[in-house]
Amino acid sequence: MLNHEYALLGGVNRAFIGRYIGLAASIISGVIVFLVLSLIDLASTFGVAVNLPPTALSLVGAGVVFSILYMVFDKFVWRWSIAVKWLKVADLSGEWVCLGQTLKESGEVRYEWSAEVTICQTWDKIRVRLKTAQSGSNSIAAALMYDEAEGYRLLYNYRNDPRADQPELRSHVGCANILFDKSLMVGSGEYFNGHGRPTFGRMEFSRKGVAAAQG
Repeated sequence: MLNHEYALLGGVNRAFIGRYIGLAASIISGVIVFLVLSLIDLASTFGVAVNLPPTALSLVGAGVVFSILYMVFDKFVWRWSIAVKWLKVADLSGEWVCLGQTLKESGEVRYEWSAEVTICQTWDKIRVRLKTAQSGSNSIAAALMYDEAEGYRLLYNYRNDPRADQPELRSHVGCANILFDKSLMVGSGEYFNGHGRPTFGRMEFSRKGVAAAQG
């Protein structure tokens, strides 16, 4: 299962980030080309012949510089604390422990379950992988919303597939709505299943380090 794009709500528009990186790439590329040509001129004044093919300059063109800058931003820069505050995008990547409750129509607990959750996330892609003893699910679409009062809300749709030794379970799709506090250490919310397993309930997320300390 591949990571997929996710929508950002309440944060800095991704289009603006692309423009800023594009502007920085143009400036950096121009400076590099200027320095290279200046060095060639300097070498010529000392009688040193320098034969620089045009393809060499293309390696420092704005397109190449943009690709490098965007890759660095996508993998690392957006996670920096100062960047997170400006972008208003939560870094949820890592390992989580999930404690769930499946509820009856009356609101009473039908049964409890636990799962391990892995969230893979970059600036423009995410995947939520939840694994229980009986089945596993992967997100197929998601949105991350910044809430100034409460924290960050993750909404995602997923597909769940049971293990081969669980014939009584059926593949199904569902959605989850999880609110993470501003510390990004714990979260809580609800899930709703359909098309194969019409159930619903509550989920509590905590980062593995936090869960171990509480345990």
